[in-house]
Amino acid sequence: MDLVLIRLLFVLVLAGVCFFLRPFGLPGWIAALAGAAGAGAVIVFELRVRALSLRRLIGAVVGSVLGIFGAALFCLVLRSAPISSGTSAVLQIFVLLLMTYVGLLVGASKGDLLNPAALGVIFSGERPNRRSAKVLDTSVIIDGRIADIAEAGFIDGMMVVPEFVLRELQIVADSTDGSKRQRGRRGLDMLQRMQASDKIQVQIVPDDFPSIREVDLKLLELAKKWEAKVVTNDFNLNKVAHLHHVEVLNINDLANALKPVVLPGERMNVLILKEGKEYNQGVGYLDDGTMVVVDNARKMIGKPVDISVTSVLQTASGKMIFGKMEETPRNGEPQRSTPAEIAR
Repeated sequence: MDLVLIRLLFVLVLAGVCFFLRPFGLPGWIAALAGAAGAGAVIVFELRVRALSLRRLIGAVVGSVLGIFGAALFCLVLRSAPISSGTSAVLQIFVLLLMTYVGLLVGASKGDLLNPAALGVIFSGERPNRRSAKVLDTSVIIDGRIADIAEAGFIDGMMVVPEFVLRELQIVADSTDGSKRQRGRRGLDMLQRMQASDKIQVQIVPDDFPSIREVDLKLLELAKKWEAKVVTNDFNLNKVAHLHHVEVLNINDLANALKPVVLPGERMNVLILKEGKEYNQGVGYLDDGTMVVVDNARKMIGKPVDISVTSVLQTASGKMIFGKMEETPRNGEPQRSTPAEIAR
């Protein structure tokens, strides 16, 4: 809000100065409008400069300074040339603008090749901050577990949310489909929660890649630009990121790694919820979402049963436990706790 007031005051002051001084002999109101337009152009330039990285800004400054220096040398030659003073003045202004413009653009485009950390400790903080940043995709924001993980301190660094991800969240939140609308609103609520947390740094960045249409590919390009890691729970994005040599933090992989270890022969109690794919199988779930497939348990749907683990299968989408029902508890042998109870 303070910046808006300062910019508005800048426009009014410049318009008022032009109104009273009337440069180039312009009428008062036309001069005021010209001054306001000039102030608006300066504000637009300021907004664009604020969006530049430090390396690009340094490159632009160095390039423009070198361009002005080169233009000054050309002007010395033009002054001694056998041409009229009017033509010489026009050529000098043209060379000055040309060299400054070219130096500015070339310096800004090549600024990423600079290493500000080599200039001293003043600039040493930008690169490490970016390298420790985490780029969040839409699915992980909607999932919401990233907020709990970050608040617990298991993920450090800045959480980067590009504006094209925000647009995708808004589109999902405005969907006519009820489930999609609920997911989108949940994602926006989670993002607000992360921004309100003192333990999490969230930055909304305007970086975009108009030539790329797919949001996933834009995320990968942003991660390459920032030298950051992508946080997701999207299996396909995980695979594509590895092909692009971009580091990924998969929330589902973390959840699978934190699940208690279950060994064949362990006993546990499971509520059978539905029938399995094979004949006479029943399927239940642990508290952490692990699927448990029980032989000869189809008739026990809706009832808790004691089972003995026969095998554990680790798949790309998670862990599956296979077991068989225990008819009666073994005499004198205490029943072992379930993995969910161990986790608690």
